[in-house]
Amino acid sequence: MNNKTCAVILAGGEGKRMRSPLPKVLSEVLFKPMLQWVIDAVLDAGIEDICIVLGSRKNYIEKYLSIQPFKVETAYQAERLGTGHAVMMTMDFLKKHLDSKVLILNGDAPFVSSETIKEVLKTGENSVCTVLSAETDDPFGYGRIVRMDDGISLKAIVEEKEADEETRRIKEINSGVYCFDTKTLIDALGRLKKSPLTGEYYLTDTIELIQKSGEKVLVCRSSDYAAVLGANDGIQLSQLNEIARKRVLERHMKNGAVIPCTDGVIIGTDVEIGQNTVILPSTVLIGSCKIGSWCRIGPGVVLKDKTIPDATLIEPSYTMTERTDPDTDF
Repeated sequence: MNNKTCAVILAGGEGKRMRSPLPKVLSEVLFKPMLQWVIDAVLDAGIEDICIVLGSRKNYIEKYLSIQPFKVETAYQAERLGTGHAVMMTMDFLKKHLDSKVLILNGDAPFVSSETIKEVLKTGENSVCTVLSAETDDPFGYGRIVRMDDGISLKAIVEEKEADEETRRIKEINSGVYCFDTKTLIDALGRLKKSPLTGEYYLTDTIELIQKSGEKVLVCRSSDYAAVLGANDGIQLSQLNEIARKRVLERHMKNGAVIPCTDGVIIGTDVEIGQNTVILPSTVLIGSCKIGSWCRIGPGVVLKDKTIPDATLIEPSYTMTERTDPDTDF
């Protein structure tokens, strides 16, 4: 991985529809904040210089970051004036990385993996700007990716409300993840204008400015449709949890765990399970659990941060009380 790569994570959104006192990026998917999913992917991709843009209720995120084993920089967006404005707030950070590429990600899109990030950066080696896209059967509401005739260059990102019928049929959509040459991005941010309709600065407008200067913008399509998914309310957060839950269960089953019925089984991302261990319904394993081989866990068992040796049987325990008067003792 190019060691001259830094990352900016946008985490300033209010998330009003979450109906939570916490910032949206601290909402959890499989017991881990969405922001942490993104940070983990960035670190796993070999990028260590990270700046997180804070906004609404920033004290919660600052407290969370203060107890983590890694160090990041932060910038504060006092007014929410769009994604372009959010990146403007990182100017001091960007100026320290003038000879770098900079990856821009959203802190509420937990399924952008380290593998996807590496794909973007590889594509970005040949361009001053690369846009990550994904394909979905339901592109409604997303900006559509319109490609040039060469098949790899971006022609435009067309938002839903501005798209004609032909463009709306395009299933390739913008993920909101970008890789810029840092100097090019700084120059484009300096020329960015407010939207006359909303008064906000849009990061996607920098892409148009870069294209007008004669530079090509490339598109890197992710093989994982979920790379674009985020959550704006509790229902969407539940959907992300279910996607993550199924993916973790499938990973363990491919590695030799036996889960005959997945109903109610929830396994955290950091749990380790040995081969031929059976996990029965309604079992919850979270934290840094390490389960040995040939175990049988459940049904209805909850374990957190436990180490279980090989060939261990863990079943639920019940308290049995004899009823003194079957007619009245309820």
